[in-house]
Amino acid sequence: MAKSKVLVVGGTGYVGKRIVKACLAQGHTTYVLQRPEIGLDIDKLQMLLSFKEKGAHLVDGSFSDHQSLVDAVKLVDVVICTMSGVHFRSHNILMQLKLVEAIKEAGNIKRFLPSEFGMDPARMGDALEPGRVTFDEKMIVRKAIEEAKIPFTYICGCCFAGYFVGNLSQLCTLVPPKEKVNIYGNGNMKVAYMDEDDIATYTIKTIDDPRALDKTVYLRPPENILTQRQLIEKWENLRGRKLEKCSIPAKDFLASMKDMDYAGQVGVGHFYHVFYEGCLTNFEAGKDSEEASELYPEVEYTRMESYLKRYV
Repeated sequence: MAKSKVLVVGGTGYVGKRIVKACLAQGHTTYVLQRPEIGLDIDKLQMLLSFKEKGAHLVDGSFSDHQSLVDAVKLVDVVICTMSGVHFRSHNILMQLKLVEAIKEAGNIKRFLPSEFGMDPARMGDALEPGRVTFDEKMIVRKAIEEAKIPFTYICGCCFAGYFVGNLSQLCTLVPPKEKVNIYGNGNMKVAYMDEDDIATYTIKTIDDPRALDKTVYLRPPENILTQRQLIEKWENLRGRKLEKCSIPAKDFLASMKDMDYAGQVGVGHFYHVFYEGCLTNFEAGKDSEEASELYPEVEYTRMESYLKRYV
């Protein structure tokens, strides 16, 4: 079967650039939306040009120009959107509604993968304010996709290693602590971690797979399901010394929100759901979902001990 042609929207972003790389690596004809809104952002332009050098096609399009989106969508079989949904970078989830309208009008798309990649919003109906806005908006996008009868795959279920592993899951830093590490509760809640390059690899595997059609695919490779304490132990073993550990009760962790800005409050709420409630691992995949590691056992995903070695 011929490989689908893919349009990546948000291709210069944190996840998007990896999606483009994985698309090309897996042999898909790859288009990347080039938006005039990049203005004078030379880093984004140079990244787009580097994609072009590697074989990707750049296609002009803007969320303020509906017809340009329709024209871009008509070039491909699959659309993958990776626009940011985190408040400390940018928060553009509902902009995808314009993309849904373009896909609906174009009428040719075999699969749409909206910007998800983290916690499954369908399971976050009781999420805390203000962080629940992320899940509520993703559900608005899902509702629009399904009402338009657009074939979809939702990719969910893991913590990005760059934000949660190298720092041993500490807030407000991206590097490992040197002396003291905060533990959320007893530190024994299971969490799914994944290298972002592996997220992209699994994502592209799904786009031509009928088993993933109209399903949620969870990224929870078994050897990367770890407690925070297990993650810290791996780092201590690599480093050859122990860290002082400070356990934070749930009520104290939530109370810390009152002194934070909006983005910080969102982050605390999301951490709470992951590390105190276990929202990534406290359920089994059901009839409308699949486990990526079971669908694609051939993927040699990065183990977190290996990932941590880059910080030693």
